Amino acid sequence: MERWRGKVAIVTGASSGIGAMTVKALANAGMITFGLARRVERVDELKKDLSAEAADRLHSVRCDVTKEEDILAAFQLVEEKCGGVDVLINNAGQLKRAVSVLDAGNTQVIRDVIETNVVGLALCSREAFQSMKRRSVDGHIVHINSILGHTVATTGKLNVYPASKFAVTALTETMRHELRLAGTKIKVTSISPGLVRTEMPPSTVFAEEPCLEPEDIADAVLYVLGTPPRVQIHELTIKPVGEK
Repeated sequence: MERWRGKVAIVTGASSGIGAMTVKALANAGMITFGLARRVERVDELKKDLSAEAADRLHSVRCDVTKEEDILAAFQLVEEKCGGVDVLINNAGQLKRAVSVLDAGNTQVIRDVIETNVVGLALCSREAFQSMKRRSVDGHIVHINSILGHTVATTGKLNVYPASKFAVTALTETMRHELRLAGTKIKVTSISPGLVRTEMPPSTVFAEEPCLEPEDIADAVLYVLGTPPRVQIHELTIKPVGEK
């Protein structure tokens, strides 16, 4: 991580869970870190868990990734403050378990998941790439994917969540080729966790199934970022021991 010290990172969905642990890990690692979230006050509260030096490196930005104007404003703010972004962690995601794909009246649920998990991710990646390209930076884009982006569970009402994560898997490969063809050395990585103890799944799930902790995924982010420039971790799958 030494080569990223003093560089700029953006983390979406930074108010809780994996995003919250990731912004703290990056700030502790010496990166100027911008946590994007709708609930920015929760990002600000994370500073209490950091040293004074690391807390000074953590900045909160109000952003709803389903709104393009919010994304553009956030990246513009980072450019004005720090010149641009070097690392993007696409963590923001939605899972609507109470509604099935074929349930009546579920249109808004479907739109919310796709807009957050796919469109928001693509637009943030686009803005990060443009920033890196303008400044000739060999940056890194990391997608927090899911094992459901590689296989569809047969239980539970997951709606279009697996479809959205399969899209992330395809987008990772698509971006890898686009970055290659553009003549850059910008990396793109998909991290696909199994069940993680966050606010997204119902709490009853954790009593029944082995699960990971958010810090496990933050550690994985540091690992992929810390690889040498010649190494690209394209896909990293992480499962809790004993997962079915």
